[in-house]
Amino acid sequence: MVLVTDKDHALHKHFSEISEKLSKELNIPLEYKWGDYVYVSQYGDSDELGITWLPQLFAELEDGTVIKVLTQPNLSEAGYLDQERDYKASLETLKNYLSG
Repeated sequence: MVLVTDKDHALHKHFSEISEKLSKELNIPLEYKWGDYVYVSQYGDSDELGITWLPQLFAELEDGTVIKVLTQPNLSEAGYLDQERDYKASLETLKNYLSG
């Protein structure tokens, strides 16, 4: 997996903790790319103007394909960060590719 992030970003800790947990549970190496907007521009999400953001989590498959695992947080019904929701969504995305 590849986490493109910035240590000073408000969501860095949220994404980092999810990525570390997935890496350990699934025994998948985790690589950090610090502020790599080129990578995010190539593989990640962007807004309607083409502007990308950090952090975003990806997985590089054996065939070289890069998939989006978590590109923005899934907020709770109350509008707060929900680490468990993001973890489960990321795990589901990864399992779909690992089992296929």
